[in-house]
Amino acid sequence: MTTASRRRARPLTPVEAGRAVWDLVVVGAGSAGLVAARTAAVLGARVLLIEARGFGGECLYTGCVPSKALIAAADAAQDARGAGRLGIHVDEVRVDFAAVMAHVKRAIAEIEPVDSPETLAGSGVFTLRGRARFDGPRSLVVEGVGIRFRDAVVATGSSPVVPEGVEVLTNETVWDLETLPDSLLVLGGGAIGCELAQAFARLGSRVTLVHRGDRVLPKEDPDASALVVAALRADGVDVRLGTTLDEATRADGRTTARLSDGSTVVAERVLAALGRRVDTTGLGLDAAGVALDDSGAIAVDRTLATSNPRIRAAGDATPLPRFTHTAGMFGSIAATNAVLGLSRRARLDDVPRVTFTAPEVAAVGVSSADAAASGLRVVETAHHDLDRAIAEGRTAGFTRLVVDRRGRVVGATIVGPRAGESLGELSTAVSLGLTVRALAGVLHAYPTYSDAGWNAAVRDAQGALRRGAVAAVIRLLRRVRRRRR
Repeated sequence: MTTASRRRARPLTPVEAGRAVWDLVVVGAGSAGLVAARTAAVLGARVLLIEARGFGGECLYTGCVPSKALIAAADAAQDARGAGRLGIHVDEVRVDFAAVMAHVKRAIAEIEPVDSPETLAGSGVFTLRGRARFDGPRSLVVEGVGIRFRDAVVATGSSPVVPEGVEVLTNETVWDLETLPDSLLVLGGGAIGCELAQAFARLGSRVTLVHRGDRVLPKEDPDASALVVAALRADGVDVRLGTTLDEATRADGRTTARLSDGSTVVAERVLAALGRRVDTTGLGLDAAGVALDDSGAIAVDRTLATSNPRIRAAGDATPLPRFTHTAGMFGSIAATNAVLGLSRRARLDDVPRVTFTAPEVAAVGVSSADAAASGLRVVETAHHDLDRAIAEGRTAGFTRLVVDRRGRVVGATIVGPRAGESLGELSTAVSLGLTVRALAGVLHAYPTYSDAGWNAAVRDAQGALRRGAVAAVIRLLRRVRRRRR
């Protein structure tokens, strides 16, 4: 796209948008849609980005940004309470919940302009506010106006699963709270449930977390789940595993919840963190020839193509891993394939993920729990042997590397402070197929939490020196050296 055409990019009305045939129309301006639109513009395409609500999507307004801002406040409160372990005594910790929520809203407001229609115009992206509905395989309608396209990307996201007959908050509505609930019942022990349960407990709510499974964070290493449960309970969260909500009634500003274990919990508010679902009602996908899978998500192949070869999909609207970073990456792949006619494939075997509890849980690739069944080995550094963890008095945690028969790092799990930051190096190792020997040969700054992965790699590499042909060569070199002396 030329500099002149970039200057012409601007927010449009439906009538203005209907006058052109667009190289690419992107429906949905969350993480996937934003990256798809910007990628297409960089490649020179004439691209229109349509959004029904807020540009920035769930991550900016109700997901990643507000939740991490809330967690930062909750961590600050807990750090102050626990500073005595370091010899620092704080007499009183007072939580001003209104100020906490003001901090959350400031974080959103500061990031919001990055995704605004005005900023997008500077990147060469035309924008349109409105609800889109496909009326054919290469056309859609916004406010009654037809818009034609050569290719399209659907990135309409997902919404929280809400139990029937229960008045609940979700990760989308919890940010409307003006006062801290004195008691909170959290339904669901996945990442969102654990993060928010811990945050509200640290801010002063009496929290009960109910989870149907036998452990929280069921997709993570069982030892990681156990450490998170221990941390939640240490923060005062009443964790009920193997339990579900049977019935709930609300009266006098309280919800009385009867649980499957026969107990009753009374809470001021209930937060549902039971997962997310795709709802394409009103999108007109039938008219576009776009098929759904059994869960209601848009069916795509690894190139992000749908059953209509002119329409691709990315982000939470698909059944692929639902993270902000995968949404952005897959949005870029979808746009590149659409604009250039390529067949780039989404990689699913090296997707990193982080749960932002304290301790954090970060993982990539093959899990350590699945290693033995795959004939892989696991090397580990327990954080009670990690100098930085000892210095900070936070030794609950571990770093595990999963290594294949060729010595390549194929997975990693980290539990501890700043695990998400430490994971970056190990994600690179998994993605590039690096060996533990290569990782061990990289000089690392000391003392850091990333030392844990490096130490595990060094031990594994040293172990290889004692086995097989390498050990025989080392013995030969020692003998030659002794003779020369």
